[in-house]
Order: sequence, then structure tokens, then C-alpha cells
Amino acid sequence: MTLTLAIDQGTHATRAVVFDADGRRLALGRAPVDLQRISQAEVEQSPEDILMSLEQALSNVLSDPSVDPAAIGQAGLATQRSSVLAWERSSGRALSAVLSWQDTRTREALAGLASETDAVSRRTGLRLSPHYGAGKLRWLLEHNAAVQQARDNNDLVIGPLASYLLQHLTGADTATVDHANASRTLLWNLEQRDWDPRLCELFGVPARLLPACRPICTDHGRMVSGGVPVTAMNGDQTAALHAHGSPGEDTLQVNIGTGAFVLLPTGHTPHRHPDLLTGISRSNRMQGDYHLEGTVNGAGAAVEWAAQHFDLVDWQSRLPRWLETVTAPPVFLNSIGGLGSPWWRPGPAAGFLDCSDSSAVPPAEALVAVIESIAFMLCSNIELLREQCPSVRRIRISGGLSRLDGLCRRIASLSGLEVVRPAQVETTARGIAWLAAGGPDNWVSAGDAAHFEPQSMTELLRRYDRFCAAI
Repeated sequence: MTLTLAIDQGTHATRAVVFDADGRRLALGRAPVDLQRISQAEVEQSPEDILMSLEQALSNVLSDPSVDPAAIGQAGLATQRSSVLAWERSSGRALSAVLSWQDTRTREALAGLASETDAVSRRTGLRLSPHYGAGKLRWLLEHNAAVQQARDNNDLVIGPLASYLLQHLTGADTATVDHANASRTLLWNLEQRDWDPRLCELFGVPARLLPACRPICTDHGRMVSGGVPVTAMNGDQTAALHAHGSPGEDTLQVNIGTGAFVLLPTGHTPHRHPDLLTGISRSNRMQGDYHLEGTVNGAGAAVEWAAQHFDLVDWQSRLPRWLETVTAPPVFLNSIGGLGSPWWRPGPAAGFLDCSDSSAVPPAEALVAVIESIAFMLCSNIELLREQCPSVRRIRISGGLSRLDGLCRRIASLSGLEVVRPAQVETTARGIAWLAAGGPDNWVSAGDAAHFEPQSMTELLRRYDRFCAAI
């Protein structure tokens, strides 16, 4: 029986999961990853810490008694998108911290390119945003002495975290990156599926310093340990789109982690919307599978903010009950990390509407208000996506916060759509495993753990209207 290894490198943890030939999960290994919030705009991670977490997660899962390492036939790697760094071409040694996807230190610098907004969007499917890689790569070239020295010595690679991890995982001499992670740099052309010379010139990032682009599903090399071929490489959210096989165009995929994302598959042709993103979730040498995407920066990150701001203790165990018992929370203006789609601006200061003193808000009401704000921002995107595809009839939800029944019920009631939560809510690993295994049609269903039908929640709708008007 051939097994599939999935590696899911996320913001706060690395997971390694082994699936059997029918798509059943056999074992899971996990290792935490630290995140450094240096300032409101500067968010970094240690590349060495991430590598160690990857090695520990792999060690944990491969030592599980249910796993025969010799039976693993292929592996897939999924990583947090838009996080970038610099490293030595010859040795693979990191020359910088990982600048997180949450890092927005280049916001002012990018403002000088505002006249190029439409051209950038047309070529990339993205907005001109500091969350994406181009501005951060330019910042490394301008501000990091070790990066500058390696550039002068012709020994520099800069690019997505995925490329750095793959090079260490396989021991390859050259750096490569998949289409999905490359697409989140603002340097990748959505139509040509390669680095765009015009964009590289615009952002001041020479294409010769970037990893070579490869399809999502292709031969990405063999792992140093065990010689397992890496046959798929993807971003975390786009991998999750394939957790249940080929995604149907009647279902929206919502994944809620540190950020939250809602994706609508659109087939082999890129579709455009002025307030949404266009991306790629699967590709080979011949074609790509595209999607429209809405993005919320302040999901789990906003919950973390609230927990720290209000010094909440044991909130994880108390939140489910609070979501049931708190019926009239205030409206929280959730600008944590800046407003994503469909607003695309920094937004007002995070706080409660009509409340000048946030410390006066009871902790239970505060955290419920934050959770509702996540539902409000997701549903603002869901409305736009339904306009593009009126045949959408359900939402499939995943990610850590999707375990909250109260959040799922609110999304169902606000959107008017059934919300389905699979039995396995950590869908990134299953999605990248399915892609790595070649997209088999015989994998057993992951199963649905819960269904949430729309309910009449008049006061919730009123708070939603107030939130949208205030934002």
C-alpha cells in the first residue's frame, strides 16, 4: 500500500501527516513555530526555527507505529503564502529573517507606486499591497547588508518561504518555487505563469535572484531523508481547496486560521473582479485551475489581539459558551493587519463602535464581538462571490476557528447558505496530499461533522449593517 506524506508549514506550527492509499489519515506530527511581532508593521519568523519545526514534525510522524516510512511513495509541501526571505544560493544558509505575510513595513514605499495599481492587478490578479512579497524583497535588498553582499558575490536567492524549505528538504543545487507561492509576490504573471520582467523592473527585484518557477503538480525533487519524491507544492489556502478532491463551482471554501480566506473555483480561465483576488490552485505544464478569492487579515490574529488586550485567561474553553449566551455584543471594527477585501486599506483603529473606552467592555462581549467581526468580513466577500456565481449553494468551512459552532451559525445566517464543516477541519494537509497523490478519484470522503442552516437572527443582521456602514 502506497502512503502519501503531507507537510503543512503554517504561521504557528508545522504539521506532517501521513495518508493511506484511500485518503485516510494514519498519523500526525506537529511542532510549534514562534512569531515575532517587532512592531505593528514588522512581523518576522526565524527560518532556522521553521526548519527545526519541519524536521521535528517529520520525525514525530515517521516514528509513529502505524507508519511504514518505506511505503511512502510521494510527498507534498504546503506553506504560508506571501512570507519571504533571502538565502545563500551555494549553501542554503538564511541571510534574513522570514518577513511574514502579516508584515506591512513597506506600506509607505508602495504608496509611491499607486499609479501602477491597475497594471499590477491586471498582470498578477492581486492588489498593490504590502502583505505580498515584492515590497518586502525590495526592502531586503535595500536594508540588509548580508543580502547585499551575497548579491554582489552572485550568491543570492530571494523569494517565497516555500522555495527555501524545498531546497533544504531536497538538498537541491538550484532554488525553485511553485506557481501558487510565486503568484503571491506581485512579480508573477497570471496569464504567462512565470516571473514578469515588467513587474520585476517596477519593484526593483531582479528576476535572476528569484527561484525558477515550476507547476504546482510536477517533480520537485526527492527528499534528502528517504528519497521520497516531492510531487506537489502549493500555498496553504489553495491546497485546502482540494481537501475533498476537485472542487465544485457550487461550493465556497472558507478557511479560517491566522487570516481567513474564501475561495471560489472558476475553472481553467482566470476571472477578474475589482475588489477580489484572482489566484491559481492547481497547475501542470499545460494548464492551471484558477479561483476568485476574498481575504480577511484579522481572523485568528484578531482573536490573539483581543486575548492579549483584555488579558483573557482560559478563553479557549469559555468562548463556545460565550457565543451562545452573549446576545447583544458591541460592534468591533476589525482592522487588525489592515482591511483586506473588498476594502483594501488600513482602516480605522481597531476598537468598538460607539465606545471610546474599550476597557469598559466586558471580556465575554469583547471576544464575541471580535468573532462576529470575522463573520461580517467573510460575508462581505461571500456576497461579492455569489454575485459572480449565483449557483453557489453551500459553504465548506475549515481551519481552527471553524470548530466554533457559534461562528458557523452566524456565517450561515448572514450569508443565507448552508455551512458544512468536515470531520477533519485541518484541510491543508489533506489537500496537498491529494494533489501529491495525483488527484485520485477513489479517496474516501473526509466526512461532514456538522451542518448549519441559515436562521433568523435579526439583531445579528443589524450589527452587520452597522459594521459595514462604519467600515
